[in-house]
Amino acid sequence: MTALDRPRSPEQTRYRPGTVLAFVSAAQFMVFLAVSGVNLALPSIQTDLGMSDVSLGYIVTAYATVLGGFLLLGGRLADRSGRRRVLQAGFWIFAAASIGAGFAPDGATLIAARAVQGLGAALIAPAALAILTNAFPEGPERNKALGVWGSLAGIASIVGVIVGGALTDGPGWAWLFWLNAPVGIAAAVLAPRLVPESRAEGARVRFDSAGAATLTAGLLLLIFVLGEATRWGWSDARTIGGLAGAAVLLAAFVAIEARAAAPIMPLRVFRLGTMRTANLAAVLVFGCFTAMFFFVAVFMQKVYGYSPMEAGFAYVPLAVMVGAGAGIASGMTARFSARTILAAGLATTTAGLLLMWRAPVGGTYWTDLLPAFLLLGLGCGLCYVTLQIAAFTGLDDADAGLGAGLINTSQEAGGALGLAVIATIAYNGMTDELADATGTAGILAVQAQAGHDAFLTAAGFCIAALAIALAFMPKPDHTART
Repeated sequence: MTALDRPRSPEQTRYRPGTVLAFVSAAQFMVFLAVSGVNLALPSIQTDLGMSDVSLGYIVTAYATVLGGFLLLGGRLADRSGRRRVLQAGFWIFAAASIGAGFAPDGATLIAARAVQGLGAALIAPAALAILTNAFPEGPERNKALGVWGSLAGIASIVGVIVGGALTDGPGWAWLFWLNAPVGIAAAVLAPRLVPESRAEGARVRFDSAGAATLTAGLLLLIFVLGEATRWGWSDARTIGGLAGAAVLLAAFVAIEARAAAPIMPLRVFRLGTMRTANLAAVLVFGCFTAMFFFVAVFMQKVYGYSPMEAGFAYVPLAVMVGAGAGIASGMTARFSARTILAAGLATTTAGLLLMWRAPVGGTYWTDLLPAFLLLGLGCGLCYVTLQIAAFTGLDDADAGLGAGLINTSQEAGGALGLAVIATIAYNGMTDELADATGTAGILAVQAQAGHDAFLTAAGFCIAALAIALAFMPKPDHTART
């Protein structure tokens, strides 16, 4: 803890770090569950609400855009207004939006509810991570806690797919949203009993409203345009104009922060080499991960003929290996640098993607998919936890919310960028190829080729991230406080 943070009061010392870890991990589990579970329900939602293919995509885009756009602001609000207070607000918003989504009578209402869910998640995610890092001092204790956090995040993503398939095939897709409501309400009510309040000392200063406005607007526009670029086309005026507008807004934000007396994002934090490189690498890593999970699901269903439920259960070994990789990463940090562990994780993930690149039409789960899934899960776990640890290396406790907002924003922006770029490459010319395909075998060959192109391009993202980590992440003797 630094002088910038409030001293621990007797009220704060009564909270056990283990309880704090369990609570915030459960919060993150709920957010990840809500994201991954919706994807399998989209066809049922489309049928029940009479939505077009275009509007259906906004169920995912609305959530992702608002989440990514408000993460940094949510993290800084947590530092300024109180991390537990912001966490509770996020839970109330998320629960209310979940109820509205479940009862949505039409597509427009559901899309609006999903956007509000994204706002709630944008408050929950950075506040929860900031609370966690404040509960555990930098070092082995924090690394172990982040290992648990990373394990549950990865497992939740897979469990969400399974639960989404089960609920959609059973009581209906609305239950995907309704189940979040009691969990969110209970978390908001129990938070004061289970986690301490904390904020940066001196936080009650003039709020950087100009910086907050330009940052949030720039991120909202950037992530929205990246999400739409595949449908619009990269040469479309809307894509070019949107990216240019986002660049102008973000450049204005940097100029404002350089002059602000109390900036929402002090530019000094980018002097921390490990933190800076972790965020840069996270853009590419999560670009790879997001596209990978998307195309693996499509590949299993389109090429291997799996049902949504079968595809969900096929992910189970991958989820187990994510947890194993996260645990291994948190244990390795006492002996190895973040640079070394991240490199190992990226190399493992690349190997798994290359196996998926070679997965044949008519292959089997046990020989063609499972080996790749084991490597992908292990690599994801190693990378996720290591990036989380590195993103807080050398960062003052007073800036914990900022650090959480930065790494989460890097993940969301990277995911949007990666999926947009990789989908563009994978689907390039696919419509004409499907039209020319002869019979079922021809169609399967075209769909398999799209998946193979996606996996190879995702491997390229991993290799680029590996190069950045090796070139720019400080070496072992400098990682402690740089």
